[in-house]
Amino acid sequence: MKTGKRIGMAFLCVGVSFSIFANGTEAKQGVDPQKEEVRVYLKGSDNELTKAKKKFGHKRSFGEEGFTANISSEEYETLKKDEDLKVEKVSKYTITQTIQPTIQATIAAVPSTRTPWGIKAIYNDSALTKTSGGDGIKIAVLDTGTMAEHSDLRANVEQCKDFTTSTTYVNNSCSDKNGHGTHVSGTALANGGQDGRGIYGVAPEAELWAYKVLGDDGSGYSDDIAAAIRHAADQSVSTGSKTIISMSLGSSSKDSLISSAVDYAYSKGVLVIAAAGNSGYSANTIGYPGALPNAVAVAALENVQSNGTYRVANYSSRGNPNTDGDYLIQEKDVEVSAPGSSIESTWINGGYNTINGTSMATPHVSGLAAKIWSSNKNLTNAQVRAQLQTKAKAYDIKGGYGAATGDDYASGFGFVRVK
Repeated sequence: MKTGKRIGMAFLCVGVSFSIFANGTEAKQGVDPQKEEVRVYLKGSDNELTKAKKKFGHKRSFGEEGFTANISSEEYETLKKDEDLKVEKVSKYTITQTIQPTIQATIAAVPSTRTPWGIKAIYNDSALTKTSGGDGIKIAVLDTGTMAEHSDLRANVEQCKDFTTSTTYVNNSCSDKNGHGTHVSGTALANGGQDGRGIYGVAPEAELWAYKVLGDDGSGYSDDIAAAIRHAADQSVSTGSKTIISMSLGSSSKDSLISSAVDYAYSKGVLVIAAAGNSGYSANTIGYPGALPNAVAVAALENVQSNGTYRVANYSSRGNPNTDGDYLIQEKDVEVSAPGSSIESTWINGGYNTINGTSMATPHVSGLAAKIWSSNKNLTNAQVRAQLQTKAKAYDIKGGYGAATGDDYASGFGFVRVK
């Protein structure tokens, strides 16, 4: 299905309440429904697409696959009757979130520790005081943007682009008014701060490509996200870089634009890492793009011991139990686990915040992948992925619903760690 989706940040954190309104069916008060603007995806012959593009303009062009455009509801109804064009509405996922006071209270001017529990856990070193690695590797964080001037991130920012406001992107613009993207970026590669008082991420020497694909409300259109994925892949090729795409976002629905973009990026040598989702603990709740075979899906661990290991959080989405034990990655499989609960990282006030979710687990793995790749830049994306899997097998997770010995639908191969 060639529909775009508006991807909600349902993976933000479990300390929020939210509601999802699919397909944008509610008309705005006081707006003529026939004149209300909708985003559509158009497919057809080259000739028909050329004529349609001249008439309606376009938001995103995907070559022979078609293009997206913003049109009126009246025009949409007319296009549905056109036998020469296939038109589908780009559905929207929007969320309404309320940050709980306990989470707001954690925002601080200085971090409670320079190496949070998740960083120490993934390094397997309780005495860790600083991190290292990632030099020369690009981590493209596709999110709500990043506070590029944060003292713990400033030196790492190499690209800053906004894909939400134009037909291509706006360069040197990735403002984050939500906080989620800044938090994710910090966990992946925060450098400890120029004042020596900041927080550390997993790979502080990696370079950050901060791509704003979600609005300040934490939601975005799939065509913008797909365009950013493809752009990161093209940039990786044109600059001769080793690149990791980190996506702490998702939807319960599979989207062809994003699916094809992930496949494209993987074919170009890019490693794609994505959140499993926060819809657990039932089976088969994993979201997309994490559920795609060419993306590494990351589950969230709590700082709690159960059955002698860390515990998979109840909120962490689960994969397909029918594929347990095969150590193969198919669609809807969780691949690895990483710290996701009570994660402290950089925030948009220049300080620090502590939140929860598979969103927070994902950049731990993205940073570790950067460390692995920087130590041997001759590795392919598939070889780095294989090393992640091997490392995860060494730390089997047995705590939490669905967790069991070996490859399971809750924790995947296990907890992937530096050593």
